[in-house]
Amino acid sequence: MEAISTFIDGLIILKPRVFSDERGWFFESFNQKVFNELTNTSTNFLQDNQSYSKKNVIRGLHFQAPPCAQGKLVSVIKGKVIDVAVDIRKNSPTYGKHVSIELSSENKLMLWIPEGFAHGFVALEDDTIFSYKCTNYYNKESEGTLQWNDPDLQIDWTIDKEILSEKDKVAQPFATFVSPF
Repeated sequence: MEAISTFIDGLIILKPRVFSDERGWFFESFNQKVFNELTNTSTNFLQDNQSYSKKNVIRGLHFQAPPCAQGKLVSVIKGKVIDVAVDIRKNSPTYGKHVSIELSSENKLMLWIPEGFAHGFVALEDDTIFSYKCTNYYNKESEGTLQWNDPDLQIDWTIDKEILSEKDKVAQPFATFVSPF
């Protein structure tokens, strides 16, 4: 596996080593020891989640506030997404900046998103299955949501007609957000 740094400290793209032949392909999708070495962490994952989305579904921008904050290792099992992580660490030089990356079942890339980020994605294909490995358990009282289309964040979701949950339709604007990180 290869670690690829982004311009935001802590956000790391992971590229697995894929073995392909006439039968198909194989890759190691997770190895705790390798992950901790590549991310320079001692991370432990406690919860795995999957979501199924139709094309143009946007999920996010979500986070869990301390003490229930979550780091996430995200990937796509089937389909394709634009994945977005927004730095909400108030003392970070990249506060309010984001990384956007295409994750797909074809490219097999993964994104490590440590605590202190709001996260979201848009499904670019029908029947997209998205996977999250989380470092903490979900806690409804610690949940936060930022506006997916906030003008201060300037995220290009690459779509014209979004499908949103009720929660994401009424998310907080970044201008009034007070970060718990």
